[in-house]
Amino acid sequence: MQQESELNDLALFPDGVRQVACGNCLSEARDRLGFRFSMAFQPIVDVSRGSVYAYEALVRGPNGEPAGSVLSQVDDGNRYYFDQAARVTAIRLASQLGIQSHLSINFMPNAVYRPAACIRATMEAADIYGIDPSKLIFEVTEAEQIGDRHHLRAIFDEYRGRGLKRAIDDYGEGFAGLNHLIELEPDLVKIDLNLVRGVDTHRGRQAVIRSTALMCEELGITLVAEGVETRGEYETLREFGIALFQGYWFAKPAFEALPEPRLP
Repeated sequence: MQQESELNDLALFPDGVRQVACGNCLSEARDRLGFRFSMAFQPIVDVSRGSVYAYEALVRGPNGEPAGSVLSQVDDGNRYYFDQAARVTAIRLASQLGIQSHLSINFMPNAVYRPAACIRATMEAADIYGIDPSKLIFEVTEAEQIGDRHHLRAIFDEYRGRGLKRAIDDYGEGFAGLNHLIELEPDLVKIDLNLVRGVDTHRGRQAVIRSTALMCEELGITLVAEGVETRGEYETLREFGIALFQGYWFAKPAFEALPEPRLP
């Protein structure tokens, strides 16, 4: 209980450093967040190795309620506290569940005011819970409107310097496209599920994903196909050389558990 209390304090204070807070200060910080939440986990499968490459931590309500019930409560007043607490919660739960693979965590770049300061709680949580930082992946959605592109690049650079992996999620959905790949130099790119859906029967989607796969190979970026729901989608994408997959065809997210995936 003492360890968990330390991380609750650590996650909720803006400086992101370990500290002992008085009861009133801690209560104030928790009030700023104003709600509780937990995580579900979904595997990312490496079909070339027949193993789980990573588990993505997905926000859920405290009793497994959908992510929307939690995210609808996030606003400018508590965004920082939520982003910090989500990271620590994901690391704590994954450790308690005995994760052996990478752990993928979504983050909000608009909640990161100083990259070096805001990553401290994450690094201390990894240390306390025995998670190798090189096993952490931080995902930012390509569809999110980023007001300051230089700020996002600074975040990615800071994470790279600390040995953390960086991923662009929902690639193909948002406004940035190729600029994100060139400017941010991510380790992984996750193809948006709307491109994946029905790809086995859609020549246009096949052409886009095939060219994306070739481009990422040339840039040294690992491609992940997410939202895969059928064998046809999987087999088509596998023909393009993609080895990392995520979606219901492999395993659905499991609340506070690491589900065993289907391995083709």
